[in-house]
Amino acid sequence: MLDGEEPKLFVNRWGDTANPGPQSPLSSRDACSCFDQYRVHPRARVGFHTELQDTTAEGWQHLLALIDEAAADGREEFRPLLELSPQERRQIITLPPSIARLPAVRHFVLYGSNLVPILPEIGAMASLEEFSPYTSHRLHWFPYEITRCTRLVRSTVSTRSLFGNYKLRAPFPRLQPPQQSVADLNLTDLAPRRWGVTAIRTCSVCNQPIDRELHQAWISSRVATDVLPLLVNACSATCLTAFPYGAEDHIPTPHQGGRVEQPAADWD
Repeated sequence: MLDGEEPKLFVNRWGDTANPGPQSPLSSRDACSCFDQYRVHPRARVGFHTELQDTTAEGWQHLLALIDEAAADGREEFRPLLELSPQERRQIITLPPSIARLPAVRHFVLYGSNLVPILPEIGAMASLEEFSPYTSHRLHWFPYEITRCTRLVRSTVSTRSLFGNYKLRAPFPRLQPPQQSVADLNLTDLAPRRWGVTAIRTCSVCNQPIDRELHQAWISSRVATDVLPLLVNACSATCLTAFPYGAEDHIPTPHQGGRVEQPAADWD
């Protein structure tokens, strides 16, 4: 610092959501061992997280109330985790469908969350310009519906935690084969171990109800600042091929995960 220069103060962009570590009883996050997030380590298979959201937990109920408040006042910035205790934050492993009631939010901050999936309802956040789930190390993928946030231009994601990221090339979970009929499936009560989510209601592509067929696929696409692995739940084979090619240096076409050939890792 030069003589006479004003000291520069550190600005915490995220707020007080510091985490003492996943083994601490005060931690707001659980540990994740799906794959090595720090170095290239060949691994043939990974799976989806299997935890189910406890909708009776105090943290969940508190989050619902915070979303109600944000919807009522039409706020443009939403940082719900700042209002929760570390124990409450740890209880939140997904977001409620009511995030669809936040079309005015422009900046959504989920720094240091314990989230496993982001629900498709994020696609209804029409004003979203900046999305910040940084250091959410159990968040390995996103719903294709996030591409409906057409104003989204900035993101801060821990990319080393993502399936197929360019530094580590972590494998993708193997998806279920195409279902030519969903008559025998309860699409509102699915096992996340198999499907990644607990409910699939509408097509990720055309937004029509899924009532006949179900086709799942992965595609890695640039969303705002980052390349994200996106899970597509399509109502037909036609919808499954109706979106653009994947991002450069990633698998270019929709795939089923599992043993797929990825470009070499670019770790330095």
